Amino acid sequence: MENKVILFADSSVDLSEQLRERYNVHILPIHVILNDKVYEDGVDVTSQDIFDNYYKNKTLPKTAAINFEDIRSALKPYVDDGYEIVYISIGSALSSSYRNSCLAAEELGGKVYPIDSCSLSSGAGLLVIEAAERIAKGMSAKQVAEEVSALNQKNHASFILDTLEFMKAGGRCSAVAAFGANLLGLKPCIKVFNEKNGAMAPTKKYRGKFEKVIFEYIDETLASYENIRSERIFLTYSTAPESLVEKVAQYIRDKGIFDEILITTASGTISSHCGPCTMGILFMTE
Repeated sequence: MENKVILFADSSVDLSEQLRERYNVHILPIHVILNDKVYEDGVDVTSQDIFDNYYKNKTLPKTAAINFEDIRSALKPYVDDGYEIVYISIGSALSSSYRNSCLAAEELGGKVYPIDSCSLSSGAGLLVIEAAERIAKGMSAKQVAEEVSALNQKNHASFILDTLEFMKAGGRCSAVAAFGANLLGLKPCIKVFNEKNGAMAPTKKYRGKFEKVIFEYIDETLASYENIRSERIFLTYSTAPESLVEKVAQYIRDKGIFDEILITTASGTISSHCGPCTMGILFMTE
């Protein structure tokens, strides 16, 4: 008998088209407002478009959460066809997407089960995969939502920035702090705090060229956790030279910890806040 459960997520989960197909996940794009025009993240605007516009016009886009009506309209046909829906959104500390999905769930008569990822980017993507695997085993949407939500505290996301220019432009750090960091060659590591529903904060500042400190960051991050789950790790980046991405991926492979390294690019929603040559590793523990 067909398990009539379907999986949705917003575009900030940063899954490649191949992964979306592999795990049968439907994506709703977050809105990106650039030069007074509204785009759909990952559909008609990319991170590189956002960076190019910034360097040309010195303006960053605004992002808008997927509103209640967009979510309701997307999900209603599946509910009408007898499906239950698991919906995973960016952490509620970062966006109103989760709240809007809860409102849509109420409107659709309890057939939608929202999950606050308490994370962002492929940190949320890890939970999407967990949900997809449970759906494939025939679990109900309610059970999937309960089990995946319980994994939040075992989900670890962080990334390292090459520049604070975009944080400064977005009002997330002072001009003085950005100038000082750039002058000293500091590369801050930003961690996502699941217990704070996805809020972010700097945890360490590395000194040196990005091509050097990225490996220090990987060593220290992996060493700081016990019982790392071996199934997969995401290596997610905004923009970076392909040679560096492959070198970092090989460095992780050589550690022999993970069965699979999933390399993905960050959506415009994520990249607009952290800038080019941002890179992070995202994984789970037991």
